[in-house]
Amino acid sequence: MSKRELDDSSYHQFRTFLEQQCGIVLGDKKQYLVKSRLAPLMSKFDVNSIGELVSRTLSPVERQLRAAVIDAMTTNETLWFRDDYPFKLLQSKLLPDFADRKTPVKIWSAASSSGQEPYSIAMSVLEYQQRNPGAFKRGVQVIGTDISNTMLEHCKYGHYDSLALARGLSPERKNQFFEQGDNGMLKVKDQVKKMVNFRPLNLLNSYSLMGRFDIVFCRNVLIYFSPEIKAQIISQIHGTLNEGGYLFLGASESLSGLNDNFNMIRCNPGIVYQKK
Repeated sequence: MSKRELDDSSYHQFRTFLEQQCGIVLGDKKQYLVKSRLAPLMSKFDVNSIGELVSRTLSPVERQLRAAVIDAMTTNETLWFRDDYPFKLLQSKLLPDFADRKTPVKIWSAASSSGQEPYSIAMSVLEYQQRNPGAFKRGVQVIGTDISNTMLEHCKYGHYDSLALARGLSPERKNQFFEQGDNGMLKVKDQVKKMVNFRPLNLLNSYSLMGRFDIVFCRNVLIYFSPEIKAQIISQIHGTLNEGGYLFLGASESLSGLNDNFNMIRCNPGIVYQKK
């Protein structure tokens, strides 16, 4: 067997491990995904095969390796202002509801990946404030969470190369919200960065320390979980939302069969859910 092959037994054990640790459900024929994600770790951890890497990952004492494997399996590419409509709805429908609030408005990006979503939210708020001077006198706080500590460090650093910046970011926004950074990269300006705070969070764990939110973005995450885990996550998100708070899901996701405690609001385009 090739050093990069994974037998059925090892793959089944790895699938179980990944679902228990972070809720991600791999299909029956996703060995190629596991191999492509884990192959770069072979030299780093001095193992000779993917099978050996998986075997060591299953050992509870291999904490550093386990963390690296979960990082590798949960890291996903993303876009600035992904799908566009959630950010247009944020500016046109949701932010006006909170503009005169006497307390800070809190927005949660529940899977911040490499930072594009929470920073896109912050930029949307700043654009709204530019058009509506005096809005949000108590400020807006954006919280970005992710299971991957590697991604969170990238988010906090806030530097992006030309390829990342080309994915969904208009030249106007690039000029307005970025400045020259290290090694030819551009960095997010301080006026954007100071609005966003990043924290580690496994969506399978308790959200009790997160506080309460007015708006939650949990987009393109539920597709990786079983129906039971999806329902659990949505129930916990419902508990974090203030009365009348809003929830955004990904374009291919819905609450159908998962939770009846939201009203679905159809917009043109897009959908947003409001807590009952």
